Amino acid sequence: MNYQIPDINLKALFLGSKGENVDLFKEVLLKVVDEHVGWRQNYQPQDLPVITPFDKSSKSFQDTADHVRSVFNVLSSKLRSESLPWHTAGRFWGHMNSETLMPSIIAYTAAMLWNGNNVAYESSPGTSQMEEEVGHELAKMMSYKAGKSWGHICADGSIANLEGLWYARNIKSLPLAIKEVTPEAVAGKSEWELLNMSTEEIMELTEKLADHMDEIKAKSARGGNNLQKLGKWLIPQTKHYSWLKAGDIIGIGLDQVEAIDVDSEYRMDIEKLEKRIRELAEQKIPVLGVVGVVGSTEEGQVDHIDKIIELREKLAKEGIYYYVHIDAAYGGYARAIFLDENDEFIEYNKIDEVYKKYNIFTDMTLKDEWLTEDIYNSFKAISKAESVTIDPHKMGYIPYSAGAIAIRDIRMREAISYFATYVFEKGADIPALLGAYILEGSKAGATAAAVWTAHKVLPLNVTGYGKLMGASIEGAYRFYNFLKNKKFEVNGKTIVLHPLTKPDFNMVDYVFNEEGNTDLAKMNKLNHDFFDYASYVKGGLYSNEFITSHTDFAIPDYGNSPLEFVKSLGFTEKEWSHVGKVTILRACALSPYAHDAATFEEYAGKIEKAIQQKLEKIYMYEMNE
Repeated sequence: MNYQIPDINLKALFLGSKGENVDLFKEVLLKVVDEHVGWRQNYQPQDLPVITPFDKSSKSFQDTADHVRSVFNVLSSKLRSESLPWHTAGRFWGHMNSETLMPSIIAYTAAMLWNGNNVAYESSPGTSQMEEEVGHELAKMMSYKAGKSWGHICADGSIANLEGLWYARNIKSLPLAIKEVTPEAVAGKSEWELLNMSTEEIMELTEKLADHMDEIKAKSARGGNNLQKLGKWLIPQTKHYSWLKAGDIIGIGLDQVEAIDVDSEYRMDIEKLEKRIRELAEQKIPVLGVVGVVGSTEEGQVDHIDKIIELREKLAKEGIYYYVHIDAAYGGYARAIFLDENDEFIEYNKIDEVYKKYNIFTDMTLKDEWLTEDIYNSFKAISKAESVTIDPHKMGYIPYSAGAIAIRDIRMREAISYFATYVFEKGADIPALLGAYILEGSKAGATAAAVWTAHKVLPLNVTGYGKLMGASIEGAYRFYNFLKNKKFEVNGKTIVLHPLTKPDFNMVDYVFNEEGNTDLAKMNKLNHDFFDYASYVKGGLYSNEFITSHTDFAIPDYGNSPLEFVKSLGFTEKEWSHVGKVTILRACALSPYAHDAATFEEYAGKIEKAIQQKLEKIYMYEMNE
């Protein structure tokens, strides 16, 4: 593209809650289909069509075409009657489903016609180059050094997290393998020192030992060696369930995956992290790695990444080092809101000036509610982590399925690389060599095209994705403020809404409780009943006027981190210990429309009325029991 990207209007990028942009959608979609068919017709034009007019006029052809139409009628019926209405501008405040970018939908559809398989450049030269470009763009969004870092698209965040642990496991095991293969390279180092070498030290060492790497890798964790010596993989209590799967699959075992307590704001407790690492060090048990979460899947909170990095720097001086992986599957794209038009991280005291210039928030008071120095510093420190999970199909607003991982040092790929000669040639100078460096095999080039197109329409900084992130955060805060202390009168009882915590990002959790109620189990039942009516369970889908999601914060997973919130609602610590969980309603505020004050106000009245009706149904049912 050789033109200046315009001031982005988000309303031009989505199909619209009522299909308002269908003309633009059809125009571009038909154009890409026509161009694809033209490409087929222009390739070897001397070849005649194999489907002739006689074929098309035959009865069997017509019957088969009608059969196809009939199947699509059934498909349409099922999709229209059994799909979540996430497209709405203000009715859906639930799971991580949302309106997706219209350019990405069209790009995905267009690229499917070519059916590229990005595992091998030979199969998909066009989309493989797109994925290579996307990987570098995602690494750049993390402020990793251009040319020194790398990334790629994968199926989802679970695969990306698994790859992060795969990197850590293999890299951490390399020094022990080097001692076995080329002992002179690590002469004088104890086993404890070898297990606490920094990733950078290990990468520099492997560069020097390039000629021995095949043998070294064979003696590493890849060969099943020293797995139990690598130590603990520490995650916060707010971890995604994929980490337990990853510990199982990658062979370190679930006993090595250990959760660190979170505080009452659902961020990893750094003091407890340090205490645990020191306890392990006293027992000569190393720490394989620490996971920091940016956008936890249940609360949307952001761990103190800067403090996790600072702790590593402090402990490194004492001979203790751990790999850091950031699980930013949900919140990774939000880093775009911190990057200026030159992709540089904006200084904290200049943020207001930049946001006003690019109209990132329509109401800067909501920005002030959201953005603290803690959040700012956490996003900034991501650049110091070895690897990061970022899901385009979440805050990238890309159709499923599109996860991704970025790594800070491209040399890390060598620790996990495999080469299949029928797919690619080792050392070949072509983009990606993708299949050599990823967990998956065959993968859709269409996904790469969808993400690549989104990044071209919306640059990964304040001029593009920053606007979309700002809209989502602003919508979340409008919803959060709408919920605060809102009361409903139902059958002579007052039901009060209580947000769980101030959002670090765009997730808003909340509960209903009867005024004066001190029975936690009763409150949990009320919230679960409300979810039933505000979901497909009892509320249906097509006619449901307010849809939300729910989860449980239970002691086995969360410890006592919810206790402060539970006590603020009037419950005793004894009651919390007795019931052992709190049922939470959960809203992922992904709407690209609800940030607009007039739009939100219109839907706020409708939401309030729908909530009232659902509560009345719950209490009416109780009275009739």
